[in-house]
Amino acid sequence: MKTGILLINLGTPDSPGISDVRKYLTQFLNDPRVIDINPVSRFLLVNAIIVPFRSSKSAKLYQKIWTKEGSPLLTNCVKLKELLQQELGHSFLVELGMRYQKPDIASALNKLREAKAEQIIIIPLYPQYASSSTGSSIEEALRIIKKWEVTPTVKIISKFYDHPGFIDACVAVAQKYKLTDYDYYIFSYHGLPERQIMKASAHYGANTCQLGSCCNSITKNNHYCYRANCFETTRQLVKRLNIPEGNYETTFQSRLDDKWIKPYSDKVIAQKAKEGKKRLLVFSPAFTADCLETIYEVGTEYDEIFKEHGGEKLTLVESLNAHPKWIEALKNMVLTHSMTS
Repeated sequence: MKTGILLINLGTPDSPGISDVRKYLTQFLNDPRVIDINPVSRFLLVNAIIVPFRSSKSAKLYQKIWTKEGSPLLTNCVKLKELLQQELGHSFLVELGMRYQKPDIASALNKLREAKAEQIIIIPLYPQYASSSTGSSIEEALRIIKKWEVTPTVKIISKFYDHPGFIDACVAVAQKYKLTDYDYYIFSYHGLPERQIMKASAHYGANTCQLGSCCNSITKNNHYCYRANCFETTRQLVKRLNIPEGNYETTFQSRLDDKWIKPYSDKVIAQKAKEGKKRLLVFSPAFTADCLETIYEVGTEYDEIFKEHGGEKLTLVESLNAHPKWIEALKNMVLTHSMTS
């Protein structure tokens, strides 16, 4: 019996050209799980305002991170897929699908169907669960599979923010940096609108979400809360890295307005510089592969903000990409799920 593995990441434009960036943004931002507002309002907001005005600016940013091989997100994910395939062997078939643009989820799943995979393990490569990323990716994969004449056994790994292998891999990447060279540590996660956090809380019929201390531990009511997942990831990492209390903060980046979850990464970084911190080490544990949000937003923009307010140097800890420990973690997840009923 062959087991199919579907790795999913968010996606990337086919090129840093304006037309390709426009296509990517159009598909991405019209997803009702990403901008979860009235459909008519979303259509007008995205297609009449955001995409026309943002495409050119975003294209310039993609041009800054593009390599000879192409998009860093895509090249890192392709390498991850190839190495995981080598580790798992011939009883498994590993495919990569991007939620938006190419290679798409449909083409990846079609290869698994052609190989007559009798079970498929879907792994969205987002450690912390969010409807706009994990939920959207799973929904798209199941939408395609349900049309097949023969439906295989489907297993889903919807989050792994606290998986020992994931934490081990993050620690292994961090160990190349001498932590004592830095006087403060930021754990910067992708932001979300506050309303999406509240909707996840309401799913459990418990209006317990306060966007505050309720995320200080994982409970039956918040284990699918993105914000709670992020804070737990930080707690596990600082424990493993022996970072003292008071020397770190969990923050959220890439916000679009002031109704996104706080604290904001750029604001905290500026404040730490004003307080006299000189060297910051920034982790981005929501991203398993380096992309625009890590390479440019954190590595370049936040470094500039830090220096503008008196800091000396902000250093980005790179994502897991295709680190051997990350391959090992994924392999163990796959083997565990492939053997369970």
